[in-house]
Amino acid sequence: MTVPPAPTVSGSTRRRWLAQAAALTGAVALPAAPVSAAETTTLRIGYQKSSTLTLLLKSRGVLEQALAPRQVAVSWHEFTSGLPLLEALNIGALDLSADVADAVPPFALAAGAKLTYYAIETPSPTAQAIVVRKDSPITSVAQLKGRKVGFAKGAGAHYLLLEALSQAGLSIRDIEPAYLTPADGRSAFENGAIAAWVVWDPFLAAVQRQSGARILVDGTRIAAYRRFYLAATPFAQRHPEMLQRVYEELQRAGEWVKKNPAAAADWHAPALGLDPAIVAAANERRSYAVRPIDAESLSEQQRIADAFSGAQILPRRVAIQESPVWRPA
Repeated sequence: MTVPPAPTVSGSTRRRWLAQAAALTGAVALPAAPVSAAETTTLRIGYQKSSTLTLLLKSRGVLEQALAPRQVAVSWHEFTSGLPLLEALNIGALDLSADVADAVPPFALAAGAKLTYYAIETPSPTAQAIVVRKDSPITSVAQLKGRKVGFAKGAGAHYLLLEALSQAGLSIRDIEPAYLTPADGRSAFENGAIAAWVVWDPFLAAVQRQSGARILVDGTRIAAYRRFYLAATPFAQRHPEMLQRVYEELQRAGEWVKKNPAAAADWHAPALGLDPAIVAAANERRSYAVRPIDAESLSEQQRIADAFSGAQILPRRVAIQESPVWRPA
């Protein structure tokens, strides 16, 4: 199935995403029906480096153990950010998405994606921020006017920037956007190519501790920063029992991380290539409380979608209520 191109994504970037997704599709076929005891199917999960709970399940083989009696294998696929992950989910290259920031689903839905919401992590507003270098003369969002600001397009950081500018009496047209992956954003920030960087944990904690970056504003009273888990709608319709098991394991993982902060940081730090103290600081700001999709989270999704369409970043209004929602038993 071909997805109509999102107007906010360049042709070259979109081709890279679709090539990655197509490669996954060719590697593992989506099952057409529930498997029998004699068959084996594969649950394909996409994640990012910031997908702490999903990475914990992956590292411990939790889902493999839980689903093996049902003749289900699990394959894991890493993405640099949330939007290409949801692109792959939509075209049938993946079955489940690990958590993505709150701004990502509206972008995917505007491009025609057929996705099912199945869980959220409760708000973590301080886990993303607009930062400037420690020697920067900038002390307010208003002073970003006319300056180059780096962020990942379609990420939660994009929405945080949009709302922070609005509260300062500015719009996205008053700055010079620089659409950058976290790795490229860090480099541009440190070499002075951008005046400010909008980023999320653990990249936020890393640039604070390693480069002395100063927080200009975080999401407090601006952007709640829920993180959403989504499924390909055909998969969610066929396999609600798998969603139930994944949901339960994510809840357990979130509880473990918050109850065991030192052990969680020691486990995750090598995978991220960061010092455990940095990971611990990032984990402190994330709620990791996995909950069912509720009315408030969907209302917030609509507000985010409306903010992007109102700023003409999305070409049309997205109706969040048209997307299906899975709820745990």
